[in-house]
Amino acid sequence: MSRGILLVGCGKMGSALLTGWLRQGVAASDIVVVEPNPVSDLPAGIRQAASADAVPAGFSPALVMLAVKPQIMDAVAPAYAAYAGKGACILSIAAGKTIATLNRLLGGGAAIVRAMPNTPAAVGAGITVCCANAGVTAEQRAFCGDLLAAVGEVAWVEDESLIDAVTAVSGSGPAYVFWLAECLAAAGEKAGLAADLAARLASATVSGSGLLMRQSTDGPTQLRKNVTSPNGTTQAALDVLMAPDGLAPLMERAVAAAARRSKELAG
Repeated sequence: MSRGILLVGCGKMGSALLTGWLRQGVAASDIVVVEPNPVSDLPAGIRQAASADAVPAGFSPALVMLAVKPQIMDAVAPAYAAYAGKGACILSIAAGKTIATLNRLLGGGAAIVRAMPNTPAAVGAGITVCCANAGVTAEQRAFCGDLLAAVGEVAWVEDESLIDAVTAVSGSGPAYVFWLAECLAAAGEKAGLAADLAARLASATVSGSGLLMRQSTDGPTQLRKNVTSPNGTTQAALDVLMAPDGLAPLMERAVAAAARRSKELAG
């Protein structure tokens, strides 16, 4: 199978993936980037085109990654139907755009993988959940998995409807964590800390705890218990956060709202 990749859209997520592919050993000559405005800082050897019509003649990609905003997907995707017709796998990371919608835009019969990455991919610490339609071969599935693994963990689901819940937990989840850091810093400031120190403590605590959780063999429940001494300061705070009206029901409502909005955006 050809290993050529046509990357349509080189924004933050597209750029993160591109960096990961090169780090993983994908040859620059195997990649063509499509962006309407020239990208000035592309690594050497990567060709770019302003539109589908300007892709170098003879370039026959094994995979077309659609990394454009969902708001413009309806206008962009049809231009790549010819590649799908020639057997290229279409990998979309556009939130809310279903496989059925993408297949319609591509003229039908396309091999499509829908993926939901998250922004920690920018530092190689993301997680992406994928769903493939029946047209995707085992080899294409493996290729997509390898490419996405360049920026973090990869998981697969067979039921596409679960992508809404994935979006609510991991796709939108980084924003929840950043808000936690903001709230923790604000609370520290109210407790008497200087604003810059409170912000520094909150940021380091959230990022460090995440790194500890990723590297530890213990799960979050055990890690929480490891920090909590009976009748100590942490327990006093957890009595508030773990109360019936504390963080758990609030997070449940937040995830439900995000999942509901994801369904709405999918139409």
